[in-house]
Amino acid sequence: MSMVGFPLLLIPLAIYNIIVFLMPGVSLTEPVVKLTLMSGAEWPVTLSDMLLALGIFLLLLEIIKGARPGAKYLTDHLLSLIVFGGAAAEFVLWPRFGTSTYFLLTMLALVDFLSGIALRARRGKQVASAPVVSGQGARTPAAAPEPLPAAAPSAPAMASVAESGPPEHPEPKIVHPDVTPNPPSPVVTSPELQPGNGSPPSRDVPPR
Repeated sequence: MSMVGFPLLLIPLAIYNIIVFLMPGVSLTEPVVKLTLMSGAEWPVTLSDMLLALGIFLLLLEIIKGARPGAKYLTDHLLSLIVFGGAAAEFVLWPRFGTSTYFLLTMLALVDFLSGIALRARRGKQVASAPVVSGQGARTPAAAPEPLPAAAPSAPAMASVAESGPPEHPEPKIVHPDVTPNPPSPVVTSPELQPGNGSPPSRDVPPR
């Protein structure tokens, strides 16, 4: 779950407010440290220089954070606008904020707001021109060219197909199972019962 980004440019502005309201004896223009360069010159580093360097570094982080896809939402841009509006109001209305250091910090807040708007507009154009992604994860182009109509088959080819007719299939042969015939009944040889075996049996003639 993404959270609303904190406006980093608020940090140097808050430090400047703390120094002005809570540390009135601290001067922003007095050198804090002196650095000797390779050329031999001494570079006095003031508190204003440190605040400006911190503001530039935080502006770089804000731009990197806003360049990521889906990093900044409308609420983030609104917070950047509020920070810039508050800093501009303090620079114009309060005498102690009318310095070059605070003016440059206010300009950094303005750059942060404008860069976020520009990155969001460019990201919207890239999303609109990107190909559509389907549910299965395959990319489909925005508009596919219409396929050309297939050429109709020639008349001789259609006639040859009609004459050929459907392929002939051999008729299935019905195979009957082998039926064994019943064995013939046995013949019983009996001379008395079989016809044509001789003269009929003689009968006893009663005496007259």
